[in-house]
Amino acid sequence: MRTIKILFLLFLAFIISSNTPFNKSEQKISEETQECINCHSAIHPGIISSWEKSRHGKIIPAEAIKKPKLERRVSFSSLKEELKNVVVGCYECHSLNTENHKDAFEHNGYKINVIVSPNDCAVCHPVEAEQYSKNLMSFAHINLVENKIYRDLMRAVNNPHKFEKNKIEIKESNKLTEYESCLYCHGSKIEVKGFENRETQFGELTFPILEGWPNQGVGRINPDGSRGSCSACHTRHEFSIEVARKPYTCAECHKGPDVPAFKVYEVSKHGNIFSSEYHKYNFEEVPWRIGKDFSAPTCATCHISLITSSDGKEIIAERTHQMNDRLSWRLFGVPYAHPHPIKPDLSDVKNSSGLPLIVELTSEPLKQFVISKDEQEKRNQAMKNICKNCHSTSWVNGHFERLENTINETNNLTLQATKILTEIWKNGFAKGLPQNQSIFDEKIERTWTSIWLMHANSIRFASAMAGGGDYGVFADGRYQLTEKLYEMNEMLEMRKKIRK
Repeated sequence: MRTIKILFLLFLAFIISSNTPFNKSEQKISEETQECINCHSAIHPGIISSWEKSRHGKIIPAEAIKKPKLERRVSFSSLKEELKNVVVGCYECHSLNTENHKDAFEHNGYKINVIVSPNDCAVCHPVEAEQYSKNLMSFAHINLVENKIYRDLMRAVNNPHKFEKNKIEIKESNKLTEYESCLYCHGSKIEVKGFENRETQFGELTFPILEGWPNQGVGRINPDGSRGSCSACHTRHEFSIEVARKPYTCAECHKGPDVPAFKVYEVSKHGNIFSSEYHKYNFEEVPWRIGKDFSAPTCATCHISLITSSDGKEIIAERTHQMNDRLSWRLFGVPYAHPHPIKPDLSDVKNSSGLPLIVELTSEPLKQFVISKDEQEKRNQAMKNICKNCHSTSWVNGHFERLENTINETNNLTLQATKILTEIWKNGFAKGLPQNQSIFDEKIERTWTSIWLMHANSIRFASAMAGGGDYGVFADGRYQLTEKLYEMNEMLEMRKKIRK
């Protein structure tokens, strides 16, 4: 009976695949990928449908590399013959570098990997993969999990809390909670814990057991040792540039209140225009032409995309996957905004207090780890070049002047909160740095954390993104920040009075 069922499913898969508009002779599909389609079109029609709509399924690499330089979406200089002249299908992605993949396994006569990593994408997109490897995002897992300060913050937020012996106790971590909270965006470490047999529609098959999966976090540690996930922005299996260029993709992780980029964008003038006119935009065009393909910027316009003049002749901004090439300041993720780090791996950073922070608790950045003022100005000019295609020089300069003022203001307010917290610790009203204790597990410490992690960031993003005015004032902005500053001061004064 089981044999009959399997034969029927194979026959059904063949019928479905033979009716697909993507047939082998027209699209130059490899025999291996065609065999994948024959089975998976019956059990995973959503995946096959997504791939059919992709450029991967419509053009062979040999043709893609012949495009004019500005229109080109691949960056390889050489490619194996067996990959050049077939479309990029299931087998072409999932069979790469199997010798380095701990998740590689035998599957219906082929050796394949469950996870397609940036190293695999680099076969056709080496420039983009190299740029991404220099990106802070690619180290998002390491810079969070291997930093004792942020690890402690994760513990104070994610771990189970129990009220015992008249106080709240923080218990041991729950990995599943971490995977769907901080590590959802920062990325998990995916490890192969063995293999198991499963009963499928096609009989019993063997699969790897993956811990930390599913995950598409930007700093994901992959089984081949690479960092990051291209599918964080270019969603599987369509890998659409349109999806990557729309702000909703960035909003998945940059929504706030710690990183309210999308919220601020949504209510800014840029966001107003986008929400009204996005249906007129051409999100597929490469290069992306200001005034012709779009009228108001999305996240990708300012941070990633290859941007040209309306006629496509003048390059305004080169494509980059490093993300901070046009950014001079790191606005979030640390108590004080500071110039961007020189390198993305911050594992060797340590301030004078012995803390793994790129700033002192008195707000000064560690100069040896951050970019110079000249590099800051260079990156500012790269961003201004984009702005000036829609705004006057005085408008643009005025915007950047306000941002610098906002950074100074919010850093100074955080410094005042830190002074109060230091006084609290010094008097023994809470246990923190001087006692070598957690700095996130008492009420006043969490109030201090909210000041820089939530409210200061909200103010900075409202300033940096030219809009979202109320996010800088009453919507998680200056009002809430100063209110918490008063709360901290009152906590200190109250404890002093009680002691007397």
